[in-house]
Amino acid sequence: MLDLFRRRALARSSMGSGLARFWPGQCAFCRCWCRGPLCEDCEAQHPVDAGPRCALCALRLPAGTRATDAMRCGRCASHPMPLSRCVAGMDYLFPWDRLLLGLKFGERLEHAPLLAARLSRALELARVDAPDLIVPVPLSVQRLRERGYNQAHEIARRLTLPLDAQRQSRLCALTLMRVRHTDPQAQLPLDERRGNLRGAFAVVKPVHGQRVAMVDDVMTSGATLHEAALALRRAGARDVQAWVVARTP
Repeated sequence: MLDLFRRRALARSSMGSGLARFWPGQCAFCRCWCRGPLCEDCEAQHPVDAGPRCALCALRLPAGTRATDAMRCGRCASHPMPLSRCVAGMDYLFPWDRLLLGLKFGERLEHAPLLAARLSRALELARVDAPDLIVPVPLSVQRLRERGYNQAHEIARRLTLPLDAQRQSRLCALTLMRVRHTDPQAQLPLDERRGNLRGAFAVVKPVHGQRVAMVDDVMTSGATLHEAALALRRAGARDVQAWVVARTP
Protein backbone atom coordinates (compact mmCIF):
# COMPACT_ATOMS: atom_id res chain seq x y z
CA MET A 1 0.00 0.00 0.00
CA LEU A 2 2.86 2.36 0.84
CA ASP A 3 4.56 1.66 -2.50
CA LEU A 4 1.29 2.49 -4.28
CA PHE A 5 1.08 5.78 -2.38
CA ARG A 6 4.64 6.68 -3.40
CA ARG A 7 3.99 5.84 -7.04
CA ARG A 8 0.95 8.11 -6.99
CA ALA A 9 2.99 10.88 -5.33
CA LEU A 10 5.57 10.63 -8.10
CA ALA A 11 2.85 10.74 -10.75
CA ARG A 12 1.20 13.76 -9.13
CA SER A 13 4.55 15.55 -8.98
CA SER A 14 5.28 14.98 -12.68
CA MET A 15 1.74 15.91 -13.73
CA GLY A 16 1.71 18.96 -11.47
CA SER A 17 4.89 20.33 -12.99
CA GLY A 18 3.25 20.36 -16.40
CA LEU A 19 -0.11 21.72 -15.29
CA ALA A 20 1.53 24.60 -13.39
CA ARG A 21 2.21 26.29 -16.70
CA PHE A 22 -1.53 26.57 -17.40
CA TRP A 23 -3.26 26.75 -14.01
CA PRO A 24 -2.32 28.84 -10.96
CA GLY A 25 -1.04 27.19 -7.83
CA GLN A 26 0.10 28.32 -4.41
CA CYS A 27 3.41 29.98 -3.62
CA ALA A 28 5.70 27.51 -1.86
CA PHE A 29 6.45 30.07 0.87
CA CYS A 30 3.46 32.36 1.52
CA ARG A 31 0.77 30.10 -0.03
CA CYS A 32 -0.81 32.92 -2.03
CA TRP A 33 -2.10 32.08 -5.52
CA CYS A 34 0.39 32.46 -8.35
CA ARG A 35 1.36 30.88 -11.65
CA GLY A 36 4.89 29.85 -10.73
CA PRO A 37 6.35 28.02 -7.74
CA LEU A 38 6.96 31.38 -6.03
CA CYS A 39 4.91 34.58 -6.16
CA GLU A 40 6.54 37.81 -7.33
CA ASP A 41 6.96 39.14 -3.77
CA CYS A 42 8.71 35.97 -2.53
CA GLU A 43 10.87 35.88 -5.66
CA ALA A 44 12.01 39.42 -4.87
CA GLN A 45 12.66 38.57 -1.20
CA HIS A 46 14.66 35.45 -2.04
CA PRO A 47 16.82 36.21 -5.09
CA VAL A 48 19.27 33.68 -6.47
CA ASP A 49 22.40 33.69 -4.32
CA ALA A 50 25.49 34.94 -6.19
CA GLY A 51 27.73 35.72 -3.21
CA PRO A 52 31.37 34.56 -3.04
CA ARG A 53 31.93 30.99 -1.85
CA CYS A 54 34.89 28.67 -1.41
CA ALA A 55 35.49 26.92 -4.72
CA LEU A 56 36.03 23.53 -3.04
CA CYS A 57 33.45 23.35 -0.23
CA ALA A 58 31.01 26.18 -1.12
CA LEU A 59 31.32 27.75 2.33
CA ARG A 60 30.34 31.40 2.18
CA LEU A 61 33.29 33.81 2.09
CA PRO A 62 33.29 37.34 3.57
CA ALA A 63 31.32 39.92 1.63
CA GLY A 64 33.49 41.80 -0.81
CA THR A 65 35.72 38.81 -1.53
CA ARG A 66 36.44 38.55 -5.21
CA ALA A 67 34.90 35.25 -6.34
CA THR A 68 37.21 33.16 -8.53
CA ASP A 69 37.51 29.48 -9.41
CA ALA A 70 40.68 29.36 -7.29
CA MET A 71 39.28 31.01 -4.15
CA ARG A 72 39.63 28.79 -1.06
CA CYS A 73 38.48 29.06 2.53
CA GLY A 74 41.15 28.60 5.21
CA ARG A 75 40.32 24.94 5.79
CA CYS A 76 40.37 23.98 2.11
CA ALA A 77 43.62 25.88 1.59
CA SER A 78 45.31 23.57 4.11
CA HIS A 79 43.18 20.41 3.75
CA PRO A 80 41.58 20.47 0.27
CA MET A 81 38.66 18.18 -0.54
CA PRO A 82 39.02 15.69 -3.44
CA LEU A 83 36.84 17.98 -5.56
CA SER A 84 37.79 20.32 -8.36
CA ARG A 85 34.73 22.49 -7.78
CA CYS A 86 31.73 22.76 -5.46
CA VAL A 87 28.68 24.90 -6.28
CA ALA A 88 25.80 25.60 -3.89
CA GLY A 89 22.52 27.22 -4.81
CA MET A 90 21.86 28.82 -1.42
CA ASP A 91 22.51 28.70 2.32
CA TYR A 92 20.53 26.14 4.28
CA LEU A 93 18.28 28.64 6.03
CA PHE A 94 14.59 29.47 6.44
CA PRO A 95 12.41 29.22 4.39
CA TRP A 96 14.35 26.98 2.00
CA ASP A 97 15.05 24.46 4.75
CA ARG A 98 11.31 23.68 4.94
CA LEU A 99 11.24 22.77 1.26
CA LEU A 100 14.37 20.63 1.51
CA LEU A 101 13.10 18.78 4.58
CA GLY A 102 9.71 18.29 2.95
CA LEU A 103 11.32 16.76 -0.13
CA LYS A 104 13.72 14.57 1.83
CA PHE A 105 11.46 13.26 4.58
CA GLY A 106 7.90 14.27 3.73
CA GLU A 107 7.42 12.91 0.19
CA ARG A 108 6.87 16.48 -1.04
CA LEU A 109 8.20 15.81 -4.52
CA GLU A 110 6.50 18.93 -5.82
CA HIS A 111 9.36 20.90 -4.21
CA ALA A 112 11.99 19.26 -6.45
CA PRO A 113 11.44 21.47 -9.56
CA LEU A 114 11.88 24.73 -7.60
CA LEU A 115 14.99 23.46 -5.81
CA ALA A 116 16.44 22.18 -9.08
CA ALA A 117 15.74 25.54 -10.74
CA ARG A 118 17.66 27.37 -8.01
CA LEU A 119 20.62 25.05 -8.38
CA SER A 120 20.48 25.36 -12.17
CA ARG A 121 20.67 29.14 -11.88
CA ALA A 122 23.64 28.88 -9.50
CA LEU A 123 25.44 26.62 -11.98
CA GLU A 124 24.76 29.13 -14.73
CA LEU A 125 26.18 32.00 -12.66
CA ALA A 126 29.20 29.90 -11.67
CA ARG A 127 29.85 29.01 -15.32
CA VAL A 128 30.77 25.44 -14.45
CA ASP A 129 32.45 23.22 -16.99
CA ALA A 130 30.03 20.68 -18.44
CA PRO A 131 30.75 17.19 -17.07
CA ASP A 132 30.54 13.96 -19.01
CA LEU A 133 28.46 12.34 -16.29
CA ILE A 134 26.00 13.62 -13.68
CA VAL A 135 25.45 11.27 -10.75
CA PRO A 136 23.04 11.80 -7.84
CA VAL A 137 24.55 10.90 -4.47
CA PRO A 138 22.98 7.49 -3.78
CA LEU A 139 21.06 6.17 -0.81
CA SER A 140 21.62 2.73 0.65
CA VAL A 141 19.21 0.02 -0.48
CA GLN A 142 17.60 0.03 2.97
CA ARG A 143 17.13 3.81 3.01
CA LEU A 144 15.80 3.83 -0.55
CA ARG A 145 13.31 1.11 0.34
CA GLU A 146 12.13 3.10 3.37
CA ARG A 147 11.83 6.43 1.54
CA GLY A 148 10.69 5.17 -1.85
CA TYR A 149 12.81 7.65 -3.84
CA ASN A 150 16.19 9.41 -3.77
CA GLN A 151 15.78 13.16 -3.28
CA ALA A 152 19.16 13.82 -4.95
CA HIS A 153 17.99 12.00 -8.08
CA GLU A 154 14.69 13.91 -8.10
CA ILE A 155 16.71 17.16 -8.14
CA ALA A 156 19.34 15.95 -10.62
CA ARG A 157 16.83 14.83 -13.25
CA ARG A 158 15.18 18.25 -13.23
CA LEU A 159 18.32 20.35 -13.66
CA THR A 160 18.32 22.72 -16.61
CA LEU A 161 21.78 23.04 -18.13
CA PRO A 162 23.04 25.15 -21.04
CA LEU A 163 22.47 23.57 -24.44
CA ASP A 164 26.09 22.52 -24.92
CA ALA A 165 26.10 20.84 -21.50
CA GLN A 166 22.84 19.04 -22.28
CA ARG A 167 24.45 17.55 -25.38
CA GLN A 168 27.59 16.51 -23.52
CA SER A 169 26.35 15.46 -20.08
CA ARG A 170 24.29 12.39 -19.27
CA LEU A 171 22.56 11.53 -16.03
CA CYS A 172 23.17 8.07 -14.55
CA ALA A 173 21.80 7.01 -11.18
CA LEU A 174 23.51 3.60 -11.33
CA THR A 175 27.18 4.59 -11.61
CA LEU A 176 27.84 5.45 -7.98
CA MET A 177 26.29 3.08 -5.46
CA ARG A 178 26.03 3.08 -1.68
CA VAL A 179 27.11 -0.43 -0.75
CA ARG A 180 26.99 -0.10 3.02
CA HIS A 181 24.09 1.11 5.14
CA THR A 182 25.25 3.71 7.68
CA ASP A 183 23.84 5.63 10.60
CA PRO A 184 22.18 8.94 9.60
CA GLN A 185 24.85 11.64 9.41
CA ALA A 186 22.67 14.20 11.18
CA GLN A 187 22.73 12.07 14.36
CA LEU A 188 26.55 12.04 14.58
CA PRO A 189 29.07 14.64 15.79
CA LEU A 190 30.94 16.32 12.93
CA ASP A 191 34.25 14.61 13.76
CA GLU A 192 32.64 11.14 13.44
CA ARG A 193 30.86 11.64 10.14
CA ARG A 194 33.70 10.78 7.76
CA GLY A 195 34.49 7.56 9.63
CA ASN A 196 30.83 6.59 9.48
CA LEU A 197 30.95 6.71 5.67
CA ARG A 198 34.34 5.11 5.06
CA GLY A 199 33.95 2.43 2.41
CA ALA A 200 30.25 3.18 1.92
CA PHE A 201 30.48 4.02 -1.81
CA ALA A 202 31.48 1.99 -4.85
CA VAL A 203 31.68 2.83 -8.54
CA VAL A 204 30.03 0.08 -10.60
CA LYS A 205 30.20 1.56 -14.11
CA PRO A 206 33.24 2.88 -16.00
CA VAL A 207 34.26 6.45 -15.17
CA HIS A 208 37.93 6.30 -16.17
CA GLY A 209 39.00 9.57 -17.75
CA GLN A 210 35.54 11.11 -17.35
CA ARG A 211 34.49 14.38 -15.73
CA VAL A 212 31.83 13.71 -13.12
CA ALA A 213 29.43 16.01 -11.26
CA MET A 214 27.73 14.71 -8.12
CA VAL A 215 24.34 16.17 -7.15
CA ASP A 216 23.01 16.32 -3.58
CA ASP A 217 20.39 18.24 -1.66
CA VAL A 218 22.33 19.56 1.35
CA MET A 219 26.03 19.76 2.23
CA THR A 220 26.85 20.04 5.94
CA SER A 221 30.25 18.68 6.96
CA GLY A 222 31.08 17.56 3.42
CA ALA A 223 31.83 13.99 4.63
CA THR A 224 29.38 12.34 2.23
CA LEU A 225 30.68 14.19 -0.82
CA HIS A 226 34.28 13.64 0.32
CA GLU A 227 33.92 9.85 0.48
CA ALA A 228 31.89 9.67 -2.73
CA ALA A 229 34.47 11.79 -4.55
CA LEU A 230 37.30 9.57 -3.30
CA ALA A 231 35.50 6.51 -4.71
CA LEU A 232 35.15 8.22 -8.09
CA ARG A 233 38.78 9.34 -8.08
CA ARG A 234 39.99 5.82 -7.27
CA ALA A 235 37.90 4.51 -10.16
CA GLY A 236 39.77 6.82 -12.51
CA ALA A 237 37.52 9.89 -12.85
CA ARG A 238 39.78 12.74 -13.95
CA ASP A 239 37.59 15.49 -12.54
CA VAL A 240 34.92 15.46 -9.81
CA GLN A 241 32.59 18.37 -9.04
CA ALA A 242 29.83 18.65 -6.43
CA TRP A 243 26.57 20.46 -7.09
CA VAL A 244 24.38 20.97 -4.00
CA VAL A 245 21.13 22.84 -3.55
CA ALA A 246 22.05 24.18 -0.11
CA ARG A 247 25.13 24.59 2.07
CA THR A 248 24.86 24.87 5.82
CA PRO A 249 26.49 28.13 7.01
